[in-house]
Amino acid sequence: MSVTYILKCIDNRYYVGSTLDLNNRFKVHMAGKCRFTKSRLPVELIFFEKYKTYSEARKREYQIKNWKSRLAIEKLIKLGSGSIV
Repeated sequence: MSVTYILKCIDNRYYVGSTLDLNNRFKVHMAGKCRFTKSRLPVELIFFEKYKTYSEARKREYQIKNWKSRLAIEKLIKLGSGSIV
């Protein structure tokens, strides 16, 4: 199952991504192997949505990234996570 996820970095920035394996991807982030998050460790997984296909997860990732509004992302996080779309 594919996932769109949001991480909160130590500097209070958000990282939005998508993956086929959330556990492995989170480990990669925590190991400092991702350019954006390696200087912002530790990160915290604060939101995720499950999708049937990777294509759907990527579309959602791009949608969230295009909001370019911290308030919109925080509103989404408040709505909850872990849902299957």
